[in-house]
Amino acid sequence: MFLTTLLDRHAILGNVSVNSKRQALQMVADVAARQLGLEASDVHQALLEREKLGSTGVGMGVAVPHAALPGLDRMHGIFVRLDAPVDYDSIDDMPVDLIFALLAPESAGTEHLRALAKVSRLLRQKDLREQLRLIDKPDALYAILTNMADTNAA
Repeated sequence: MFLTTLLDRHAILGNVSVNSKRQALQMVADVAARQLGLEASDVHQALLEREKLGSTGVGMGVAVPHAALPGLDRMHGIFVRLDAPVDYDSIDDMPVDLIFALLAPESAGTEHLRALAKVSRLLRQKDLREQLRLIDKPDALYAILTNMADTNAA
């Protein structure tokens, strides 16, 4: 239930080719612009500013970039599966190929933190990460993410 309200099927990209963390975050910003009507440059800048505070690469090839942005009325998720891992300055020094970005309203407060915790907890599951790495079709990625989230919520 949690991810079905947070993540839209059209906010998922699979098999994305980028050469850097900066390009990966630009992909997230481009999806946000298309899906949420935000300016890609504003989203990209907000994500880069957050990265200056410390990398959102949480380990095991996963990053959870996040930012609070004006113009949003609720939390939104964007999932990107890279075709090849990129250096992300992760806490375990491993490159990242799975990115789950969270974009929150400026007033989100603790809701933002709770969503970060849930997404991070979900993506710590080895079997889920392995499944996500085997598939590149957005609909299949959505099904895996939401089914796993529902299974773990029960």
